[in-house]
Amino acid sequence: MSARHHAQLNPGKVYRTAQLAAWSANPTRLAARLQKEGKLQKLSHGLFYAPVSSRFGVVPPSDEALLDAFLEGTPWLVTGPPKWNALGLGSTQMFAAPLVYNTTRSGETQVGSRTFLLRRVRFPVHAPPEWFVVDLLNNAKSVGLTPSDLEPRLRAALEQERFSPAKLVQMASQFGRRTEQDLVRRVTAGLL
Repeated sequence: MSARHHAQLNPGKVYRTAQLAAWSANPTRLAARLQKEGKLQKLSHGLFYAPVSSRFGVVPPSDEALLDAFLEGTPWLVTGPPKWNALGLGSTQMFAAPLVYNTTRSGETQVGSRTFLLRRVRFPVHAPPEWFVVDLLNNAKSVGLTPSDLEPRLRAALEQERFSPAKLVQMASQFGRRTEQDLVRRVTAGLL
């Protein structure tokens, strides 16, 4: 690999072995050589990281870089307790691993030193806060809440105009189950 090719490794980027084929007929051998030279670090089978150094040592890759490479550029969305707790509807739980919705895989997966809980479900590309409300309603049991816990809190949030009633109804009809759709209809009654 020439110096020109070394310059094309972007520090902080996560690469799949197949991406190295642009520079070599044998990408596996190239990855091994770049590892020995310290230009790549192995994260897991077929995934490598072009390290970024700081005064404290090597900076780990971002979750975004890991997920983009692991899911091979397919759409994904991080959701779960951090997003649900920020809605101010009473959820205060945390999960040990980030919950990631995507279009290709399900299950708990370790990528590098990070663990992700992947779920293959439908989700909007650009999720508005109202979608996260519906997502919380769909997953209320997993954070120790019931729909009856959330209903008065959601009604109060709508009265305070923290969420758009029309957008909430739209998100519930597209992504919610019947029970969530019914709850959203009850709390938005008279607000549309």
